[in-house]
Amino acid sequence: MLEVKKEGVILRPTKLEFENDGVLNPACIKIGNNVHMFYRAVKKGNYSSIGYCRLEGPLKVVERMKKPLLFPEHHYESHGTEDPRIVYLDGKYYMTYIAYDGRNVRVAYATSKDLKSFEKKGVISPEMSYQEAEEHFHQCSEGLKDRYFLFAASYKYGSGSDTVLWDKDAMLFPKKINGKFAMLHRILPDIQVVYFKNFKDLTLEYWKEYFKKLCNYVVLESKHWYETRNIGGGAPPIETDKGWLLIYHAVDDMDSGRTYRAGAALLDKKDPRKVIGHLHQPLFSPEEKWEKEGVVGNVVFPTGTATFGDRLYIYYGAADKYICAASVNLKELVDTLIEEGEKFQV
Repeated sequence: MLEVKKEGVILRPTKLEFENDGVLNPACIKIGNNVHMFYRAVKKGNYSSIGYCRLEGPLKVVERMKKPLLFPEHHYESHGTEDPRIVYLDGKYYMTYIAYDGRNVRVAYATSKDLKSFEKKGVISPEMSYQEAEEHFHQCSEGLKDRYFLFAASYKYGSGSDTVLWDKDAMLFPKKINGKFAMLHRILPDIQVVYFKNFKDLTLEYWKEYFKKLCNYVVLESKHWYETRNIGGGAPPIETDKGWLLIYHAVDDMDSGRTYRAGAALLDKKDPRKVIGHLHQPLFSPEEKWEKEGVVGNVVFPTGTATFGDRLYIYYGAADKYICAASVNLKELVDTLIEEGEKFQV
């Protein structure tokens, strides 16, 4: 059996105004023996910014800023800069994050060369209504499953026909694939990939053509009992000798309510749409009090990782209030994914 160790709470809210209601869903990048953590900080009223702390080793916080590193500045992020992910690629740090205006969700990004100052580059997800998105979805030659349209209808009729398509959980691969940026993102209920040479290529026209072929860009589908509602990206993919290791979140919505769990999959290095292995059981689930009780109960939401020796440390939001860590032997996890892939013929 694959053993996952819960390492406990790493970061808690403080009395500082910008993070007095919750700290969660961190982006993490390891440099030497340090983990640089950029986390979602929430103040009363559900307004989010991005805070910063530094860990010495995988678990010890030794530095923490007393003000947010990134915060709402533009109209499209007036209610929050949320859920960052970060990678180092071609000499530059790329941070993707969610821009929330109180109604609409968009994907934005920022870049840095030193992790101290970030330059916001703007929105990269499409400014497209659900109505228009559905029209493009219908043109997929192989056909998208019905649940894409069920989710679209839910948002369209629940929030209004002019609601912008919610595209979330965007994160770059830390390495270009076939000479292009590769970015995972999530149009409910699955995880998809988009390829592009330059960020400026992600125009509305580009997205229109992409959505007409969305069925060709699905990376991982919700298939197992703990994924009954949907899945979504977690931490940026980790390159291993056997493939890209993807730690993601999975949601089930049984009668007792939604539960967010952590899952794992192994993707082909040259074409991440090819799944080598996909755990049939959660990697870990809400079990501890701080995972089951908080702002939103029964939530573990992995968004960052760091490897120390043979162990992979997974950093996650717990109950939308705390930042916690879990660890697992990296080789054993990859081997388990390969074994399950062969057993169940993924």
